[in-house]
Amino acid sequence: MNNITVGFALCGSFCTFSQAIKEMEILISKNYSVIPIMSYNAFSTDTRFGKAKEHIEHIEELCKRKIIATITDAEPIGPQKLLDILLIEPCTGNTIAKLANGITDTPVTLAAKSHLRNNRPLLIAVSTNDALSGSAGNIGRLLVTRNVYFVPFSQDLPDDKPRSMISDFNKTEESIIEALKGNQIQPIVF
Repeated sequence: MNNITVGFALCGSFCTFSQAIKEMEILISKNYSVIPIMSYNAFSTDTRFGKAKEHIEHIEELCKRKIIATITDAEPIGPQKLLDILLIEPCTGNTIAKLANGITDTPVTLAAKSHLRNNRPLLIAVSTNDALSGSAGNIGRLLVTRNVYFVPFSQDLPDDKPRSMISDFNKTEESIIEALKGNQIQPIVF
């Protein structure tokens, strides 16, 4: 996809970073221009899934640009029309709640607000342990929000975490293509 600029935002679902970064690599290999964005927690937190500094270095090397990691740096996304599509992968329950309620206090949520003002697609890849409980109402609100699309998602460990859902990151590019056409890939939930 030549000449398509994807904002690729990562939130703090650290267990999915390796999958998300793999999808970022795939998009770059297919000639998408990728602008990386990270929430404060994603940008600064060391976990058992890796050190923040290592993730940052890897992503910046892949994308050949600095990560947008402040509200100030995210603000120009809308006025300058920097993105064709904004992908939030992984998108945590916390970020889903903020998006559903108009809260823009992180680089990712401000990037979304700034981007949506241009009537361009926002694509969400759900990754939350409470999708079928506390986050369900917020997901529902976003499902009916104009220009918001979802990477298809399902329960990831229904026996151990019966309320947890995660998007199928392997459907990222297909979801981008459809969202750019104004279509929600189906089925949304599988």
